[in-house]
Amino acid sequence: MHFSSPKMVCETKIVADEHDAIPGTKKESIMWSSPPSSAALNPAEAKDVRKDAVFIREFERGDQEEVRRIFYEGIMERIPNTAFRGLRQQPKTQFIYAFLTVMCFFVTKSVTLTCCAPLILMGARYYYSRKVIHSYLDRALHTDMADIEAYYMTPTGSCFWVAVLDGRVVGIVAAQGHEDDNTVELHRMSVDSRYRGKGIAKALGRRVLEFAVRNNYAAVVLGTTAVKLAAHKLYESLGFRRTGQSEDYRLPGMTRSPLERLFFQIRYSRYRLQLREE
Repeated sequence: MHFSSPKMVCETKIVADEHDAIPGTKKESIMWSSPPSSAALNPAEAKDVRKDAVFIREFERGDQEEVRRIFYEGIMERIPNTAFRGLRQQPKTQFIYAFLTVMCFFVTKSVTLTCCAPLILMGARYYYSRKVIHSYLDRALHTDMADIEAYYMTPTGSCFWVAVLDGRVVGIVAAQGHEDDNTVELHRMSVDSRYRGKGIAKALGRRVLEFAVRNNYAAVVLGTTAVKLAAHKLYESLGFRRTGQSEDYRLPGMTRSPLERLFFQIRYSRYRLQLREE
């Protein structure tokens, strides 16, 4: 058996440096380490420590609204990122758009229309990115994100955590175990945009790694369509290694119409952190 009891599986403590137990992580000084005893501090210092401490704890029913908000806002950020930043990673699409712009000039003989063509193409990318991502978001909000307790807290081998800073939920992450290959999947990681840059995402990632180690999983896996390089650097800093990449990934909710294929492309990267040999 790979799993402990559900209570032990989801055991949660104050975030602290526990990297020695997790292969692939490095020891480093972080702002959200366990705060020292307030007895050694004056009242003002003790108050500052409590205010700045980040806690990773299990999801509770009262967190539902904030969790859905963080998830929703995180997914919505992908619309402009996919439409505009994502084009930099797609040389074939760049060539097609350049070809269409040149053809516009030969067909219309209009410099004005030709100059407008790139704007029209980028507008179409934004429209289809919004359409597809909204469809994906709607599916998620009506499945696992509609009932987190049922999807992540009840099944053995799964769990959902929230990061809490100054009494506010500021980040989320889930773990979903797969018995068939003895892996656990890091899922639904997102941090409130107002609290990024504080190491919260790394703390959430380490919680999933700790969960996997305690439950004797062989590896942690994840898949991401993130465009920002920072997201990929985060996974690599946790010890993950890229194991595959798809340039024409089909996001759930896509219809794959010709126009959708022309104006929406997304790169899907797979990562794996091997914890032990089978």
